[in-house]
Amino acid sequence: MTTGASSFWTSGSVPLIEPEFLSSIIVAASDIALVVSAEGTILSVLINGQDDSFGNLSHWEGRPLVEFLTDDSIDKFQHAHSAYLAGVAPKKSLELNHSDNAQWQYPVRYTFHRFGQENAVLLLGRDLRPIAETQQQLVQAQIALEQGYEARREFDTRYRIVMGNVEDAVVFVSVQTGRVEDANDLAAALLGLKPEALVGATFASLFSDRSGTELTESLLNATLSDDAGPVRLKATRTRQQLDAHPVVFRAGGQRVLMCRLVSSDAAKAQPDAAASHAAALFRATSDAIVFMDPAGSVLSVNEAFLDLVGAAHLSDVVGTLLSEFLVRGQIDMGVLLDNAAKSGQMRVYATRLINDLGARVPVEVSATKLDDPQNPAVALIIRDVSRLEAVRKADTGPGDTLPDPGRNVMDLVGSASLKEIVAETTDVVEKMCIETAVTLTRNNRVAAAEMLGLSRQSLYVKLRKFGLLSKDG
Repeated sequence: MTTGASSFWTSGSVPLIEPEFLSSIIVAASDIALVVSAEGTILSVLINGQDDSFGNLSHWEGRPLVEFLTDDSIDKFQHAHSAYLAGVAPKKSLELNHSDNAQWQYPVRYTFHRFGQENAVLLLGRDLRPIAETQQQLVQAQIALEQGYEARREFDTRYRIVMGNVEDAVVFVSVQTGRVEDANDLAAALLGLKPEALVGATFASLFSDRSGTELTESLLNATLSDDAGPVRLKATRTRQQLDAHPVVFRAGGQRVLMCRLVSSDAAKAQPDAAASHAAALFRATSDAIVFMDPAGSVLSVNEAFLDLVGAAHLSDVVGTLLSEFLVRGQIDMGVLLDNAAKSGQMRVYATRLINDLGARVPVEVSATKLDDPQNPAVALIIRDVSRLEAVRKADTGPGDTLPDPGRNVMDLVGSASLKEIVAETTDVVEKMCIETAVTLTRNNRVAAAEMLGLSRQSLYVKLRKFGLLSKDG
């Protein structure tokens, strides 16, 4: 059904519109109107008087429209304008982005209308800036919402990890409803329920000696008093005596009680006196103590070791290889680590430490392997024997009693010449030292030669001399 509107406009009933009235009608029907020639030149610019955001665009007249379009809009306009000149006016509106001296940009939706002669076109445009601003606000709101969701998921993950790994039984109770809002597995085990069954249950129903109102008041009073102790409760299912340590806070406009539950029947952990004494000894002893990993990297040292090597800070030592402070470097380190790994400990090993000034300090080292699967380590006790050597030399005199090897040498006096006694003694001591070096280095001939201060060739000669060449160290 038609209304006859088309015949009204085409029957000549409408009078001709005066030019001054036509322009006012055009600007009232659009935000911006452009009359563009067949060559693409702007013949006229009309701006809606109620919107002054466009400013004065009179300088557009007489210039090509493409000068005031962004790069992505030039092709769109030229394609639509070419179709219009070919007699096919665009049926859909065309969105173009204007720019003026790169100072500002704004989008406009245009419709094409035939206007006058010589293929001029009337472009009636609607300002899309309000829509673009609204869309931008929606995008920003969506981004903020997604960021909020992501932050909430992150906090929820952290909260779940904390609840699952703390060593305390924790229950969250709503003050308003008296129901359990959340609890970890330890709390569920103490109360004799599964975690999913515990959430939503009335907190007072889990205990046999308190009513709901009385329990809530007792917990709140405990949070208000500075000297109040825990609230003693008896679990209905497990029959355990529990101490509730409450803390109240407000979240989402409601008060929530966080109760830490501790079994009062459990034995109180006593402080480990041995560990305390060991820590005090580590700090106060005059002997250097070093903990290193199985690869020889220093894990921790005490102040005595820092004094021994002349290090100013703990960071100068921790993380470095202990071999850097040993006179024979990796050879000493290999002896200590191999013997500790083989037998679990090494009682006494004599070597020298190099301090920060390059001085060499004679020391005696004992090593112990610590059997800890999680954190394997080797502990060293290092004693400075530089003063002890001087005392030993001063105390040694002609009348002193010699050790067993000395007494064996004295037994030879009278039965052999002095030269023969000295030669035999030298060979015995030399053989003992070579055997010890080979044993400590686990038959590493190069390391043994360096430990004894011999060349590799000289060591082989002496091994052959004493019948130790084929000895399996």
